[in-house]
Amino acid sequence: MHSLIRFIVLIESRPLRALIGVALAAMLAFALAVMGMRPAQAQSAIASNKMAADLRASLSAPSGTRPSWAREIGGARHVRALIVSDSLDPELTDLRAHVLAVGGSVYYRYLSVRALSVMLPANRVDEIARRADVQSISPNRPTTRSASALERATGAAGMRAAGGMPGLDGGGIGIAILDSGVAWSHANFRAGGSEQSRVLRAVDLQRAGDAAGRLWKVGVDMSTLLYVGGDSGGATSAFERLIAADHSQQADRYGHGSHVASIAAGNGAYQAVDSTGIAPNASLVDVKVLDDLGVGELSDVLAGIDWVIYHAAEYNIRVLNISLASDSTESYLTDPFCRAVRSAVAAGITVVAAAGNYGKDADGTERYGTIGAPGNDPSVITVGSANTHDTAQRGDDTVNFFSSRGPTRGSRIDAGGVRRIDNLLKPDLVAPGNRIVGVLASNRAGSNSAWSELPRSHPELAAPYGGSAQPRLQQLMNLSGSSIAAPAVAGTVALMLQLNPGLTPPLIKAILQYSAQPLAGANLLQQGAGLLNVDGALRISGALRTDLAAAIAAGSLPAGASMLAPGKTLPAPRSVIDGAVVDWSRIVFAGGRQLLSGDALLTRYQPIYDPRLLWAADVAQRYTVSYWPSARGQAPQRWLKSIVARPILNQRFVTDGVVLASPLAGASSLRGATGLFIPTATLRGWLAVGSGLVLSEGLVLSEGLVLSEGLVLSEGLVLSEGLVLSEGLVLSEGLVLSEGLVLSEGGSAQAGEP
Repeated sequence: MHSLIRFIVLIESRPLRALIGVALAAMLAFALAVMGMRPAQAQSAIASNKMAADLRASLSAPSGTRPSWAREIGGARHVRALIVSDSLDPELTDLRAHVLAVGGSVYYRYLSVRALSVMLPANRVDEIARRADVQSISPNRPTTRSASALERATGAAGMRAAGGMPGLDGGGIGIAILDSGVAWSHANFRAGGSEQSRVLRAVDLQRAGDAAGRLWKVGVDMSTLLYVGGDSGGATSAFERLIAADHSQQADRYGHGSHVASIAAGNGAYQAVDSTGIAPNASLVDVKVLDDLGVGELSDVLAGIDWVIYHAAEYNIRVLNISLASDSTESYLTDPFCRAVRSAVAAGITVVAAAGNYGKDADGTERYGTIGAPGNDPSVITVGSANTHDTAQRGDDTVNFFSSRGPTRGSRIDAGGVRRIDNLLKPDLVAPGNRIVGVLASNRAGSNSAWSELPRSHPELAAPYGGSAQPRLQQLMNLSGSSIAAPAVAGTVALMLQLNPGLTPPLIKAILQYSAQPLAGANLLQQGAGLLNVDGALRISGALRTDLAAAIAAGSLPAGASMLAPGKTLPAPRSVIDGAVVDWSRIVFAGGRQLLSGDALLTRYQPIYDPRLLWAADVAQRYTVSYWPSARGQAPQRWLKSIVARPILNQRFVTDGVVLASPLAGASSLRGATGLFIPTATLRGWLAVGSGLVLSEGLVLSEGLVLSEGLVLSEGLVLSEGLVLSEGLVLSEGLVLSEGLVLSEGGSAQAGEP
């Protein structure tokens, strides 16, 4: 029975699936009768499996303990949720009607994921979950912030110096900042020596959402307030007017988003303390989804991702930075946040996400399995935090104690009723994220009396730079955390795309990992492939063809074709940063659980570099991105219409010549420092001397993952249940100020280890 169900899930023909489904239903009814389970009980069990565990628990929780997404209306409990569907109707007409019929409301219909933001009576959620076109129901979880010397430490300064790539500054590349806002008038965001801000647009998705509880009303359908036909009129125009927040008096009342944006693209070379970010001339797009205290709701975040995808061509948004997270126990396959960022990647946007700040317990105990959503998704670049110890030299750098560790621990119930834990390799790499200087947000005039919440509540953050005596529109402060490490990578991606606009999101991730520097003593689950190396990433990017993305999109680049630009060769696997030699990891994560290496990864085209392909463990999907017809005079593929995922039955992932490094790591043992716990530097050393399995036929999906010469690849580096110290319950991101001072959710400072 289990095998038959699994086979049907992989069939792409919907009519055939329906036909086989009838036969399967009869078989299932017979099996249930034999087991003594009534059909109603079976339907209830199926519906329960579609619900996220935290939503299921909230349906009957006592009023005094109800979460933020539940409320009593007229004496009856209601919940706000995200319903994900696989309906062929992009408007989800029947599903919306059913929600209204049971006494619920519809707030939003998304582009990035086929889903609705709704309110439902708690006693009717099960009924909605039983619908055949409903894949999963998740609660509308809260989201919150994760909370120069940077140029020298990452290698960006050396690349801009004489003999490097002096004109490389991110110019022309758009970075969207999904956060608490961006203080657009701050001098660090000005273009060149002018007064013009590089913040091209600002939108506030909380104006359209239900963060303040404005929409706890029954029987309304607001989902038509959406993007229509790809033009600028009608409902699209009304929606844009509703969320427009350009040149506001106080764009970032919390202060997190402005600091994040300055790490990615601030220009502070005019200051005594140089606070220049990684891509100081990149364009910025402010997508506000968090409130004045750095808190938001998942529904608004998804709406923000929709906006970014829809307007990507208009503002050349090539990078999306997400320095926030939601508390989720769901698998990346069902979590709406993960599904939305996968759609952004499929549309060609590189998504960079913070790993989280929960690498240690309150008593200082290291915790594995603490990566939050969407950092647990295999398609995004998940960034942990490194401590530079206030030096530009990299030899003393370490992984911060607070930085969240892998593997991912989201889970789902499969067709056979078995709980499956993702156990995917994360983070992908680490970047400087401890006491990093950046923008302090104030009002439009930069008044010291109008500081944002973070520096106002914690003036010690600004004290090293003069505190309230700092010049207007030039104020600075320190912040720490994986949320501050992520934009360093986002800025690096902007430089890579400026140098080579033909790079795709998965290829960019591979380059960043391959060129990363393994830190001594840290394992794969602590640092991923290693510390961000801007120098190495740019040298590889400059050696590759600039037409790769177009050729991949057109399907004209065969697997194994050369990716090198004419006359170019792959650089030697080492960099010189601030006078020191830095060896590259030469490690790339693939398929969620596999370790790959070898020059062929970057000299020959690998199908995993197609952003429309998702591969993780035994799951393979292909995304189809469609656009509205272009108006006269507009470029094609300008306004996104829909993104649809379908399972793949046969697919080559990598070609011959690639080195499989997973067997080198061995079985996972925390005590033995093997498998997932192997020090990254140890694995790099073995690969440097030629160890690893060179594939003669590549990796192909066909009745399971089959390696060359008949060797079956099972699950890769699988972590047994007993070795995980955290079961995947990740708290919403707190703001980590430094190794020894952690700001809790409630805003109280707690002394930690010195």
